[in-house]
Amino acid sequence: MDNWKTFVRSGGSLREVSLEDGVSGWASPPGNFFNVRGLHYFSKKQKIPAGDCLFQALGVDWLRSHSKLSHVLGRSDNRVMKALRTTQARQGHLSKAFIFAINLQVPGREQHSAVFYFVTEEPIPHGSLIYRFIHGDDAFRNSRFKLVNKIVRGPWILRTTVGNHGTCLLGKALTCNYVRGPNYLEIDVDIGSSAFASAILHLALGYITHVTVDMAFLVESQAEEELPERVFGTTRIAQIELSAAVFTDPDDSTAIHAMSGELSSWRKFSRSLSFLGHHGKHSKIETEKLEEKVESRLEEFK
Repeated sequence: MDNWKTFVRSGGSLREVSLEDGVSGWASPPGNFFNVRGLHYFSKKQKIPAGDCLFQALGVDWLRSHSKLSHVLGRSDNRVMKALRTTQARQGHLSKAFIFAINLQVPGREQHSAVFYFVTEEPIPHGSLIYRFIHGDDAFRNSRFKLVNKIVRGPWILRTTVGNHGTCLLGKALTCNYVRGPNYLEIDVDIGSSAFASAILHLALGYITHVTVDMAFLVESQAEEELPERVFGTTRIAQIELSAAVFTDPDDSTAIHAMSGELSSWRKFSRSLSFLGHHGKHSKIETEKLEEKVESRLEEFK
């Protein structure tokens, strides 16, 4: 069964690179790179290194399309599900693999999606927090789906503007649509659903080729018996090349490599990742003030 996972990790529009010094691709940092709520968090407010992830990283796809891409795991051309189905057909039985996909939908003149894939072949303990998240309703999921991110490398102007790390309940800050399949859960995160995030997306910043960002996804613990928190997956996006985007027809299973000229969308994506971890829902006034702050900093370096 490991062969299909190796095949998936070696493919995709973004290649897997070295965690230490890789660029133009993705990697999976250890869970201990992130601090989460510890066993005594509610009494002592202590956070601890997260430990091993519940799921294994499978890869990242950076896609573009004429319209918003949703339910990518349900597409006939999805490379992850195709590899799993091929293996199952060859072996003559169903796999125990469960796939988690997080699809960050980036609005713009063309719609873009950054899709992060994770897998586990271990049984998910009945009644555990991750089990309840997978099998629960959308209200529960929205109240618990959390992102922890930090800037590993990047220009000082970016660090001073947004900080080096942050935490955000994505289900409360943005519109998240959950698609439950027989052996998967996909979360489509609509970045354009927030006025604050949308404003950030339109700031013309071109940092993406110089920025490395770590992200951890988890289900937030909100009761003593749910502690300590466990990260279910991590991804590092390392100084992405602009040519990595792949065009995907929303009505056709054919995918072709994107042409150049996708700089603005990469700028939008990089800024959205940086800010999402530091801000939830903001008022129009707060959004405008932040725009002015960022743009005034940029003017100093023109």
